[in-house]
Amino acid sequence: MSLVRLNIKGISYSQTQNGAYALILSEEKGERKLPIVIGAFEAQSIAIALEKEIKPPRPLTHDLFKNFADRFQIVVKQVIIHKLVDGVFYSSIISERDGIEEIVDARTSDAIALALRFNAPIFTYKAILDKAGIYLKTASKEEKITKEEEEVVIEKLLTGDDKESQKIVSENYSKYTSKELNQMLDEAVHNEDYEKAAAIRDEISKREK
Repeated sequence: MSLVRLNIKGISYSQTQNGAYALILSEEKGERKLPIVIGAFEAQSIAIALEKEIKPPRPLTHDLFKNFADRFQIVVKQVIIHKLVDGVFYSSIISERDGIEEIVDARTSDAIALALRFNAPIFTYKAILDKAGIYLKTASKEEKITKEEEEVVIEKLLTGDDKESQKIVSENYSKYTSKELNQMLDEAVHNEDYEKAAAIRDEISKREK
């Protein structure tokens, strides 16, 4: 079966369903997106791995696994999302030690959190992408949908609601001064609220450009 490489597009959260997050993967050479519902802890772990400049005061579970693997010279080579059953994605972690390759089953959210820490590629099979991938396009197929329309699509996927969903809104950090933002960033990291820390860091990065 043909493998398709995926990149991480981002993480969306739902305001209408508490604790619901969607990890959005996109095919490397195509237009389709693969949304995967994940838990809050895994969402934070992935967010902190994506935001390289935020360092937790204590290692997260996936950081601990990475430290453990490094100590015993285990390398994660790649992650493959290999099965989809009743809306649940199943993944394998392909690792190597002393030239011997091992395959370990894992939850997809955990597998991707580890792939990020090992800089390992993420793949899925074409058949899975054909079944679960979505085109975030307008009916004309010429013009991409707006960010707001994309968020509504993701919201419906998170809630399973066919009705018009509430727009996903994140806090606006542009109203704060740089000093306030840096104080808020330190506080968010101290409280281990890494999703908030990543959002604040994004605003700081915009101002530094």
